Amino acid sequence: MFLKKKNNLDEIRVACTGGGTGGHIYPGLAVVDELRMLCTDRKLHVCWIGSSSGMDRTLVEKSGSVDVFYGVPSGKLRRYFSLRTITDVFKIIAGFFCAVAVLRKEHPDVLFSKGGFVSVPPCYAAWCLKIPVYTHECDFSPGLATRLNSKVAEKICISYADTIRFFRKNMQNKILLTGNPVRPVFYSASKQRGLQFLGLSEKQVESKPLLLILGGSSGAVQLNNLVAENLEWLCSRFIIVHQTGSAHQSEIPAAVSAEVQSEYHPYQFIYKEMPDVLAAADVVLSRAGANSLAEFIVLHKPMVLIPLSGRGTRGDQVENADFLNRQGAALVLNAASCDSVHLRHILEQMRERSFRTSCSFAVSKIAGSDRPAHKIAELLLAINK
Repeated sequence: MFLKKKNNLDEIRVACTGGGTGGHIYPGLAVVDELRMLCTDRKLHVCWIGSSSGMDRTLVEKSGSVDVFYGVPSGKLRRYFSLRTITDVFKIIAGFFCAVAVLRKEHPDVLFSKGGFVSVPPCYAAWCLKIPVYTHECDFSPGLATRLNSKVAEKICISYADTIRFFRKNMQNKILLTGNPVRPVFYSASKQRGLQFLGLSEKQVESKPLLLILGGSSGAVQLNNLVAENLEWLCSRFIIVHQTGSAHQSEIPAAVSAEVQSEYHPYQFIYKEMPDVLAAADVVLSRAGANSLAEFIVLHKPMVLIPLSGRGTRGDQVENADFLNRQGAALVLNAASCDSVHLRHILEQMRERSFRTSCSFAVSKIAGSDRPAHKIAELLLAINK
């Protein structure tokens, strides 16, 4: 299956793969955006190989960053027995041959994988075609897709230095600490623009800290229930900006006091304004998904984290949250302590400006001075030099 490499130094062709969730797509798009900013002297062509079902095509094409999207069959790799695994094996095989066809057509210089089960067939197809594979892991510990992709990758990019211990000794020489890619817009976020969007003044946020509550684009039942139970208490101590999610907004009580009405600002979803809103926040209360955490880290935000745990998750959010807690960057409400009493206790600590400053300093040390997406983009461009 050898694919003869082109020798055109005036053009670089990059294939990206990943999908299933926005968490596997947005960081990859951040790398593509950095590639475009760096490619001032060469033509750049980027294709994306994602799932033929689900949200992948919509998210990638909506970004406007990628030249062409290809959907391939995608099957889930499970660590447990399921009858669906039988049909998914055939989807994975089909995905491999579809990926081979795409790569033969696109003739990329390098394949960059952001993970998710859809990324495994393209990575192995690229390896068979002698196309260099770079893969990135955003979580503290590598997921199954990354573990499989790392076997055929020339370079494995990781977000945290401690992640290297999860890989075998004979693979550690190809591991690079890059951090987790974040969209360039977060680096130019403005507190002033954020306050303007929220309809708040500097004076208001001087008198009370601004607490930004995020449960993801679709919201989080557990988070919203905690807010509903403590709304009066929260609004007596913070200005609350709450992304409720369209699916769970009804969990928030409609009838509230005048004080709550003045201090509580619910939104179903904040999209393009989110970087500025995040810049305006003094504290973030959120799940512990890797890519959201990366955005918080870029802006040096103190965090209160309620990681998703239990059935249906491999525990990656718990690991992410525990790591940040050990670094002094976040306080954590785990499954055993996720109630109103513990929430109030933790948030009382975050009311103290000196405590927030300490957390923010710890976050800044994790963030470092380099832009992860820029670092990865430079690695990919070096392939064709």
